[in-house]
Amino acid sequence: MTASDPRPLTGEPLALDLLNTRWIQDGEERDLLGSVDGLRTWLAGRGLDGRFAADDATLGRTRAARDALAAAVDHPGDPSASAAADAILEHGRIRATLTATGPGERAEFADPAWGPGWTAVRDYLDLLRTAPDRIRACAHDACILHFFDTSRNGTRRWCSMATCGNRAKASRHYARTREN
Repeated sequence: MTASDPRPLTGEPLALDLLNTRWIQDGEERDLLGSVDGLRTWLAGRGLDGRFAADDATLGRTRAARDALAAAVDHPGDPSASAAADAILEHGRIRATLTATGPGERAEFADPAWGPGWTAVRDYLDLLRTAPDRIRACAHDACILHFFDTSRNGTRRWCSMATCGNRAKASRHYARTREN
């Protein structure tokens, strides 16, 4: 049995969900990947627990992938950020397969401990192919979460309207009432 996921934002695409294993709560940074138990929770929440082990090796490599993803997402086009993501991708490959239902693909890793992180970085490539302008960081200055904007008009600014969006509105309201 795994512990429930304590993060304020879950369910984003895998790449962004890995980034969101760090968050701010009560003014302090929290890290779900601070322990193997946290990794186990994340793997289970993403349906990866049957494919990858929750152990120290996987934890270290998944953190390395998260750092590379953070650099790539926060500094798009930066050559060193791209190189860091490419270094993670060097640890796996896609093998074409023929299944009973037709063509397929299977990820392969020389070291399976790279699997979760590699899978998340590869997911980031898919997001870049789909809609790179929809990959966003929360606009609240005290939030470090990321999301994929699925709003119709593409103008979502907050990881959650109920938390960060509400805080921003409250701050603007307070500032206006102080001016009067």
